Amino acid sequence: MYSVIRLIGPTLRLSIVGAKNGIQIRNTGEPGIGAIWHRCIFSAAWVWRHRGIVVMNTVNFDGQWTRRVVERLGFGTAQGSSSRGAVEGLLAMGRQIEAGKHVAFTIDGPRGPRYVAKPGPVILARRTGCPISPVHFALQHAFTFKKSWDLFQIPLPFSRVVMFIAPPIYVPKEGAPDIMKTKQAEMQAALERVRDDAESWFALTELHRDELRDVYNGRSKK
Repeated sequence: MYSVIRLIGPTLRLSIVGAKNGIQIRNTGEPGIGAIWHRCIFSAAWVWRHRGIVVMNTVNFDGQWTRRVVERLGFGTAQGSSSRGAVEGLLAMGRQIEAGKHVAFTIDGPRGPRYVAKPGPVILARRTGCPISPVHFALQHAFTFKKSWDLFQIPLPFSRVVMFIAPPIYVPKEGAPDIMKTKQAEMQAALERVRDDAESWFALTELHRDELRDVYNGRSKK
């Protein structure tokens, strides 16, 4: 898998919509909590390589070989998952944020259900005060594993890639359960919005693309 990423990655042509929203891109010294759907792992692994971003890694067998791949690409890992070691994983992610590191979650992983966001980023954002950054990567040409639960995608060589970044979501540290529920719904909606906008990108006219750029740059309302 590492070899496939290293082979295809350099051929990809990346565009970013909403770059001003990207905590990791703005480089303001404020750590961010990235959230992507599981199917975007390949593209994210290439685009975010060698930035020291720490990702949650499952403690099962599959997670251990995945860990070796992402660490070779310059990521850090925190051991845990939504089903096993979740508390330990979140505590480890929190320590990485306190050390000034960006972190990221495959938000519907490791086993789904697809496109249902788990609460880890909201819990971590409340604890640390750092913002959640919902992101989606869409591919113009890709091989999709249609029988996999996440519809995992591997880009074809020389494919165009578009990365959509939603405005950051902040969770107050004193957030009561109802606020946490509201922020969870806000994150879910943002992830669905960037997914739908990104996946429609390559079928749009340039005029419609400009309209979306304006929306994500805060120059108009959608």
